[in-house]
Amino acid sequence: MSTSAPFDAIWASLPMPALLIDDRDRIVAANPAAETFLNTSARSLVRQNLTEKVNVDVPLADALERVRINQADVNINDVQVTTTDRVAQHCLIQIAPLQDSAELLLMISPRVMADRIGRARSASSAAKSAIGMAEMLAHEIKNPLAGISGAAQLLSMNLGPEDREMTDLIVEETRRIVKLLEQVEQFGNLRPPECRAVNIHDALDRARRSAQMGYASHMMIVEDYDPSLPATWADPDQLMQVFLNLIKNATEAARDRRGTIRLRTFYDLSLRLRRADGTGASLPLQIEIIDDGPGIPPDIAADIFEPFVSGRENGTGLGLALVSKIITDHGGLIGVESVPGRTVFRLSLPVAPKDKLKEIF
Repeated sequence: MSTSAPFDAIWASLPMPALLIDDRDRIVAANPAAETFLNTSARSLVRQNLTEKVNVDVPLADALERVRINQADVNINDVQVTTTDRVAQHCLIQIAPLQDSAELLLMISPRVMADRIGRARSASSAAKSAIGMAEMLAHEIKNPLAGISGAAQLLSMNLGPEDREMTDLIVEETRRIVKLLEQVEQFGNLRPPECRAVNIHDALDRARRSAQMGYASHMMIVEDYDPSLPATWADPDQLMQVFLNLIKNATEAARDRRGTIRLRTFYDLSLRLRRADGTGASLPLQIEIIDDGPGIPPDIAADIFEPFVSGRENGTGLGLALVSKIITDHGGLIGVESVPGRTVFRLSLPVAPKDKLKEIF
């Protein structure tokens, strides 16, 4: 292995756009993430002036010169970055000198991506800890509830109609609590995903047909698919459960009116996830479930994937927590953006390994 091989591997796997800049502010090299971000090839970027390809709302040339003089890193927080054919994005720019070289390393971290990954990881961590405790409590609570329900039923046999209403209420409420506890136990009993190559559009179509035969019969569901999307690596049954839960969530947001749900798929190479072992994972397959309901209440929007958080009356707050757990177990990400009239749940999933694609073709 040559001495440059380790560097080349690290350079290619960096999840954020990175550029090498020479002493004349020209681009010397661009990693794959930068090619995607700038929507052009590394070859076409080389020897181009940085400010001609990347526009920011701060004096970038001054920042580069400051790094050269001080030989110290500079971080530029929350700046607007625009490229030749992209709208402005809020980003963090990091500039660092390279040891024994006149070149500088410039990295761009889109805030949307960073915030989304952070929210997804926080939701997953919170879900796992809360579900673990809830599962333990569910097991301990179900037995005394059965005793309470049985005692209430025995008492009702010797009571008048008015008092019997109270015992019936006790029985009804204990049954409701037991049902909720069984849903909690479902998290702990969820088996590890048995992954194989799955055609996302086939899974979406199955979920759509199932939903429209039942709870979504009054909804208009519109398909907006990228037909070139490759297969993902997933457990087909669990992926189906995710789609059904999200379509049901969108249906319930319509509040009995004839709303519209849009199922959209597309390819986006810019999203990469850093695994715990330090390796990078690309999540280019994007699935969006979009509804035109009233939106998620702002006071719970940041916690919507945590267990027992719900914007609906009598909601358990477990459906989206289960969705988050399944997607996390698949090495993917889930996020949500919501304003009145438009709520978008986006799933980001990996592509199936090439040697596994024959399983569906």
